[in-house]
Amino acid sequence: MLREVTELNTAGQETPREEKEFTRSGPHFSDRITADGRDGWPVEAGRYRLVVSRACPWANRALISRRLLGLEPALSLAVTDPIQDERSWRFTLDKGDRDPVLGIAFLSEAYDARGKEYPGGVSVPAIVDVPSGKLVTNDFQRLTLDFATQWTALHRKGAPDLYPEEHRDEIDEVMEGVYQDVNNGVYLAGFAKHQHTYEDAYRALFARLDRLSERLATRRYLVGDTITEADIRLFTTLVRFDAVYNGHFKCNRNKLSEDRVLWGYVRDLFQTPGFGDTVDFDHIKRHYYQVHTAVNPTRIVPLGPDLSVWTTPHGREELGGRPFGDGTPPGPVPPGEEVPEGGRAR
Repeated sequence: MLREVTELNTAGQETPREEKEFTRSGPHFSDRITADGRDGWPVEAGRYRLVVSRACPWANRALISRRLLGLEPALSLAVTDPIQDERSWRFTLDKGDRDPVLGIAFLSEAYDARGKEYPGGVSVPAIVDVPSGKLVTNDFQRLTLDFATQWTALHRKGAPDLYPEEHRDEIDEVMEGVYQDVNNGVYLAGFAKHQHTYEDAYRALFARLDRLSERLATRRYLVGDTITEADIRLFTTLVRFDAVYNGHFKCNRNKLSEDRVLWGYVRDLFQTPGFGDTVDFDHIKRHYYQVHTAVNPTRIVPLGPDLSVWTTPHGREELGGRPFGDGTPPGPVPPGEEVPEGGRAR
């Protein structure tokens, strides 16, 4: 999920080191699964397995894209325990504490099968080649773009275009600002080791959120009049904001629920099929509050916030827009992939 220079070990727990600031490592395994198989990994139904933690915002992107595009029959899903140990993300939610398809107990086993001595730790989302058991990619930035553009032969009928060619330059520009100041910005603030570093990240975060709020005051979605990759990337941070980032990461100028525009926007997306049905608040809170022991040494998990607010009216329909463009909503969540009742907004 992330790497700190303090730094996070393979369990996602802080290892004492020199008081250096947080940095995010890039993907070590950046092969792409493409229609033409240029990296040796052709798009093929049933060949690959997507490994995620429902706690992780980067993995949540992949979950949403997979749902919206209808890739569930083609790309199987493995969900890890939100709490890691020193051996990495673990499959303790499955019978026998092993993934039933890959047969492994820890995601690190797929990384080791691909190559030893990899930097950056064991991260999700990850795609594993089922026949060989080897990791294919942990490139969280590229993975969902390839879902949208390379896996088209396996998209469901009525799948939306999440990365429309005519809007790609604008989408890329918006996503870059969201990544630097929001997606990554909450971590820069939360893991800051010095006051000035925290304050810089805090100010950049809220300045960006203010600009996004202004942008979304008169338009339903970030780019064009349909949901795109840009909305997915912003959503996964916003949906976690009040539950963890506001308090746990000290991003506390205001709660998201106190910003009328962003609060309406994120509830609009949450109530859209493919978004809220991928979010597990129980996994989110237990991971952040119990794994980041330098930030929360007591490991106490807060009971709030009230999840019932996520299903309240948002009023964003008045802005128009077509959530799925010329496409249709995804169908029901496949059996066995539902978010457990304890993590759902009710």
